[in-house]
Amino acid sequence: MREKTFSADDKALPEVIAFVENELEAACCPMKTAMSLTVAIEEIFVNVAHYAYPNGGGTATLAIEHNAEKNELMFRMTDSGVPFNPLAKPDPDVTLPAEQRKIGGLGIFMMKKTMDEVFYANENGENILTMIKKL
Repeated sequence: MREKTFSADDKALPEVIAFVENELEAACCPMKTAMSLTVAIEEIFVNVAHYAYPNGGGTATLAIEHNAEKNELMFRMTDSGVPFNPLAKPDPDVTLPAEQRKIGGLGIFMMKKTMDEVFYANENGENILTMIKKL
């Protein structure tokens, strides 16, 4: 498992993406899958950067593990910001025209659609979002 901690700030996004892309390449992840996984992790990180620390100054840790035996990737995003379970948020109604939809929630929806399994826990003051993608 590889793990890296980032400043919970939009400015760290290029570093997050580079970390994800390097790990996906090392796991020989197919290009189409890698692109959708990168977008999903980007969306989750941006949510942490924008909402987890209302006063700023926090961090987010991303762990990535490739289980070759199960042929799957596990991503775990951890932060110690405001408790928030993204899985409790209702999915947006994507059948409505864009101008009629409520703002927000699309990134979480995209992540849930991209991943095969998603789990949330709040333990010891940390938000822990675990996402699994079968390759």
